[in-house]
Amino acid sequence: MIRIIFFGSILALFCTSCVSKAIFEDEKAKNDSLRAEIEALMAQLDGQDGNGEHYSAANLKRKLDKMQAEKTQAEMELAAAQGNYDRLQESYDALEANSSSSLTENLERNRKLLEQLEAKEKALMAEEQRLASIQKQLEERSNRVDELEGIIASKDQKMRALKDAISAALTNFEGNGLTIEQRDGNVYVSMENKLLFDSGSWAVNTRGSEAVSALGSVLAENKEIAVLIEGHTDNVPYGGSGHIKNNWDLSTKRATAIVNILIKNKGIPKDNLTAAGRGEHAPIASNNNSEGRAKNRRIEVILTPKLDEITKLLNDL
Repeated sequence: MIRIIFFGSILALFCTSCVSKAIFEDEKAKNDSLRAEIEALMAQLDGQDGNGEHYSAANLKRKLDKMQAEKTQAEMELAAAQGNYDRLQESYDALEANSSSSLTENLERNRKLLEQLEAKEKALMAEEQRLASIQKQLEERSNRVDELEGIIASKDQKMRALKDAISAALTNFEGNGLTIEQRDGNVYVSMENKLLFDSGSWAVNTRGSEAVSALGSVLAENKEIAVLIEGHTDNVPYGGSGHIKNNWDLSTKRATAIVNILIKNKGIPKDNLTAAGRGEHAPIASNNNSEGRAKNRRIEVILTPKLDEITKLLNDL
């Protein structure tokens, strides 16, 4: 009966415990040791140990108590080991769950970052294309500006040549109230009235007709030049009679008289010519003295290069 109780207790101890392999091996070793002792006790109950030695009941009781104590200690150690194992398992499960959550969060964050990166790359590509387009437009504009500057430089050169040609053609009239200058890309030919008209008259005298005809010879060779003829007076009110009402009217008729001489030259395109009267409203000197008034009574011929090519280029910029 004692054999059955001890054997059953030991089996229950080791069969109901769930431990790790290391703990299991340790407990198995203890089990083997207890089994050997139990077998020794059984032998003693039969009257002898394995060597045929006989034991007294007191010795058997002591050994039984010792084995009971060892069994209790083994059960306590096993329970402690099982508790440690359970805590480790719980820690591992928590760590695994936390790692899985962190991994999911990292994946989501990485996905959003990738989406932002792709969006920025697309925006950068679009900006690069826009900049390339602007660069191309700037290059085209730069080419047109270069072309425009070339045309302007060419026209300036032509206007200088025109000024030189007019100066050469009107050399004989210098010192008679005639000035020729180039400014702002135009050529200005100014002839005072003493070279062209008698006082209060709009009929061009012989000397003035020669000067205007000489100018016309140069203009006939430069058909791309627009010609504006402006009539100017001083501020002394017109005192004559007839069809003239005032200085403005007089200045207009004098400008028209110059045009009538120029159109006799068939080489001058008539659509190049414009006559305008400005009266006393654009003086170049003071009207407070006779010298200033003499300078203000004049015909100005303003020669301007036609700007069709320049205008077209400017519109394309």
